This record gives sequence, structure tokens and C-alpha cells, in this order.
Amino acid sequence: MDGSGAGSVRAVVAPVHPRGLLWWRGAGLWFVVARRWWRSLVLRSFLEPLLYLFGLGFGLGTLVDAGGDAPGGVPYAAFVAAGVLAASAMQSAFSEASWPVLGAIKWQRQYHAQLASPLRVVDVLLGHLVFMLLRLLVSVVPFWLVMVAFGLVSWPSAPWAVLSAVLCGMAFAVPVAAFAAVTENDTSFALLLRFGIIPMFLFSGVFYPVADLPGWLQPVVQATPLFHGVELTRAASLGTDLGAVAVAGHVGYLLLLVLGGLVVAHRTYTRRLT
Repeated sequence: MDGSGAGSVRAVVAPVHPRGLLWWRGAGLWFVVARRWWRSLVLRSFLEPLLYLFGLGFGLGTLVDAGGDAPGGVPYAAFVAAGVLAASAMQSAFSEASWPVLGAIKWQRQYHAQLASPLRVVDVLLGHLVFMLLRLLVSVVPFWLVMVAFGLVSWPSAPWAVLSAVLCGMAFAVPVAAFAAVTENDTSFALLLRFGIIPMFLFSGVFYPVADLPGWLQPVVQATPLFHGVELTRAASLGTDLGAVAVAGHVGYLLLLVLGGLVVAHRTYTRRLT
């Protein structure tokens, strides 16, 4: 076969794809998988805030408000709803970036199937991260809509709470995905959940102001990603003016985790998959 014939065969077997679109093809697999459970995710995203609001916000919150101990001078339901919004984004991000990533490498091996196509490692990584981003939106927006329905947000800053919570979630998703790419079993996820996610959920200002904690503990809490996510989300939800410097600090901290995690994730994915 002459050179031109061989070239035509290669063109049929491996068609050229626009490199800029391959990451979207990488996300396509996860959209197909999500068709089986997205309805339950949306339903849970509406039910979860209702349980928190009626149990804590309107239950315990009634006692807090009656005692004049409402933090920041706002109804406790509004205070805790904003914190839980950011915390739920953290939990959703951890769930999507841990076991599914390890499964795609070791058990179901979806990543290997994708790499058998023209996709590169960076396309596989970005595709899954884009899916995680959209999954966070599906989790956060219904929660936020429940807050709006109960009048627990302030306008016009309220929509920024959605973006703040999603940014908080991605600040967890990307580093956790980087870690999941190098771990050998899911025992490490249980440890990370027990000694990382749960303590942050309890102590990072979700249910009470960080200023109420002992002085030695406050700097430790303020170094956690969830603290910055809660501060941003609550400020947007309640219309609180943090000041440009504080907002830039919170956003910069979370973006640093996203971008730094992306660099590390590309290395760990490349090392594990090639």
C-alpha cells in the first residue's frame, strides 16, 4: 500500500478531533451515567435543606432567637441555612471526587476506556471536573431555592451565594480528586471523612460564629477551606458587607486550592493512568 493509502486508513481509524472539545467528550461519559440517578439527586437537594431548616433553623432557632442570642442579629434560620449551603457543597464535592475517581481507575475503569479513545489524560481529568462542577450546581441551586422560598436570603446579593458555595465545593473536589488518583483503597476516604470533613462541618462556623470558639482554635478553623466558603456564602446570602479585602482573601484562598489542586491532579492522573 502506498503512503497515500496508509494515510487514508489512518484518517478513518483515528479521525481528527478538535483538541479544545475533547474535555467535553470526557464529561460525556459521566452525563450518561448520571441519567440513572439525577432525579433522586434533585429530590434529595430539596429535601435536605427542609430537614435542616425545620430541625435546626425553625426548631432550635426559635429558642436561640427567643433568647436574644441570634448571631449577627439575624434570624438563626437564615444564619444556619447559609452555612449548611456551603457545607453541603463540600460534602457533595467530596462524595463525587473520592470513590467515583478511584472506581474509574481501579474498579469500573472508565478512565482507561476513555484513554482508549483520542482523549488525553488532561481531557479525562477536565471532563470529570466539569461534571463535578455541574453536579454541584444541581445540588446547590435547589437548596438555595428553598432558602429563597422561606425568605432566608437578602437581595440583590443572594445569587452570589450559589457561586460562593460552588467555588467552595470545587476547592474540595479538585484536591480530593488528585488524592484519589494515587490512593490504593477507599480506607483513606473514610479517614479523610472522619478526621477532615466531619470536623470542618462541626467547627468551621456552619452552626455558630467562629468567634465563639476558644482563641487557640480560631486560627486553626480559619485555615480550613470550609471557613472561607461559609464566610463568602453567608455574606452573599445575608447581604453582609465583608469589605473588598476580605472577599478577595476568601476567593483567592479557594481559587488557590482549585488551581493548585488542578496542577497536582494532572500529575497524579498522569502517573496513575500512563
